[in-house]
Parts: sequence; structure tokens; C-alpha cells
Amino acid sequence: ATAMIPFLEHDDANRALMGSNMQRQSVPLLRSEAPLVGTGMEYRAATDAGDVITAEKAGVVEEVSADYVTVMNDDGTRTTYRVSKFKRSNQGTCFNQKPIVDEGRRVELGQVIADGPCTDDGEMALGKNLLVAFMPWEGHNYEDAIILSQRLVQDDVLSSIHIEEHEVDARDTKLGPEEITRDIPNVSEEVLADLDERGIIRIGADVVPGDILVGKVTPKGETELTPEERLLRAIFGEKAREVRDTSLKVPHGEQGKVIGVRVFSRDDGDELPPGVNELVRVYVAQKRKITDGDKLAGRHGNKGVISKVLPVEDMPFLEDGTPVDIVLNPLGVPGRMNVGQVLETHLGW
Repeated sequence: ATAMIPFLEHDDANRALMGSNMQRQSVPLLRSEAPLVGTGMEYRAATDAGDVITAEKAGVVEEVSADYVTVMNDDGTRTTYRVSKFKRSNQGTCFNQKPIVDEGRRVELGQVIADGPCTDDGEMALGKNLLVAFMPWEGHNYEDAIILSQRLVQDDVLSSIHIEEHEVDARDTKLGPEEITRDIPNVSEEVLADLDERGIIRIGADVVPGDILVGKVTPKGETELTPEERLLRAIFGEKAREVRDTSLKVPHGEQGKVIGVRVFSRDDGDELPPGVNELVRVYVAQKRKITDGDKLAGRHGNKGVISKVLPVEDMPFLEDGTPVDIVLNPLGVPGRMNVGQVLETHLGW
């Protein structure tokens, strides 16, 4: 990451260390951009990271779709490259690959044929190229705070997709086995509308906090019976055992679209922990826009927290009327001794 900091020689060592560390921590955006000011190492870093798909042999592209790329190799063999779509990373971010070649195009050995989540045309692309102003703004960028234009929020310039995994299991209890089902007591049909016949939510459903993802019932303990109930039970036989609703619901503060469901069952031969008969995982994707309180950083350790998102008409503007995207405090430069950020903005302009 240090090799991707332009004007590294103009930055204090501590700030260069922060800059390389924060490049590793970046969140994949909906659409990343390769930097206008680079060092020439961006292509090498992208291919070495392993997030892109490279051609194993030279040949001509036969077929391209969102899920795969087929190449007819020069030696007469055919290779199909699988493209990953909307997979969840361990950090809850979205791992998504996009083909960047067309049918009929020639590809060479080692050439990038599909971009990863943080690459743009085979080059490392961790963020966006923004128009920066170094100036104070009514005290709102005091102490490294950052002013952001509303345009970046509206146009999803700095938006990202996050995927949450929700899990529920059906276990054996002392009162009997739990059951994953659509037949939940005291729940209206309206609430169950997006569940299938097994009681699991359908892929593509939009969910909000409190919505049922997986219906589940658990046997309820026998309560102390009155003499009248004991008499009725003796006459009419064993009454059906009571169950309570223990369904998996969307937690507070989360919402999104269901993009995947995985069901594991002991009956199907899946290995499950002792006492667990069935396990269901539901994946919910959510688009998050940038907002106040989020952290932004450059490549020179110039980091800050967004304090205010301003309407475009209130942003400072250039001589020709172009409003800037982001306002940074000029006092954040001399004391930190990371002048590389100023040189980068000069060259990018």
C-alpha cells in the first residue's frame, strides 16, 4: 500500500504509515475510480491482491455474461471463468466482480478480464476523485472535520453495499424438537406473505426491522392444570401441546433486500452441532449512503470525520461557478507535515 502513495517523499513517515494502513481498511464502493494521480503500482497491486480474474491462456473471448466469461484459447481448448456476484466478506462488505472484456476481443496471458470490488479497469481503485477546497468554513471543519457536498449523497458517489448474515437453528429441547414452519401461532397471513411453504423468506423480499425471516416454533412447558382441565383432558384425551413463536426477525436498525438463503439439515446429511436438527442462514443486502459521522481519508494520512453535509448551493465554488465536492481544513497540512496531499490535488486539477 505504501507504494501507492504519490509524493511519498513529501510526507512525514508517521502520516505515510497511516495512509498505507487506511488504504487496507477502505470500504468497497458501488463504483470505484482509479486515482487520477497514481504511482504506477496500481495495476500490479490489483492483480497481486487476487480480487480480479486474469486470463490463464491467450485467446479470444467467446461469450460474456454477468456470471461467467468464456474464452476460446489459442491451443484449441475452451476456458470458462466464473464471476463472483454479491458475496459477503468477513467484514460484512460486498465482494462483487464485473467482466471488463467484450465478445470477440483478444486477451493475452495474465490480462485482467473481470474487475474486483476495488478495481477499475484492472487498476487498484479504493475511492473517488473529488474536487477539494482547502479553506475554513464557518468553523464546521475545525479539528479535521470535513464538509461534504449533498451531491455525493444523492448520486451515490460514496455509497456502499453491506451484507448481513442472520442465522437460526432448530434444536432438540427437553419438551420436544423445535420446528421451522410457516404455521406460527397468533400471526396474521399478511405478516407471512413473503414466507414460502417451509416458513423461510423468499429471495428478493424487502425487509424492515421486526419482519420475520424464518418462522420457528418451540414447545412450551406444561402449565399447572385446573381440576376442570384435568377432567376434560381425562375424558377427551391428550390435548395438543402448546408452542410459542421463536421466529428469526430482522433486528432493530437493519433493513434491506434478501439476496440469499442457505438451509442445512441433518436429514440431508449436513454436519451440524449436537442437538441441532436444522440450520438456516439468511443474507440481507443493504445500500448505505455516506452521512455525518463517517470517516474519510486520503492516501497521506489525511483523515477526518464528516461534520456536515451541505446543499450544493451552499458549497464554496470556483471562478466558473463549479461547486467543490469536499472542504478540508488547511490547518491540517503544515503541522502534520504531509504536503503530498497538496501536490496530489495540484496534479489532479
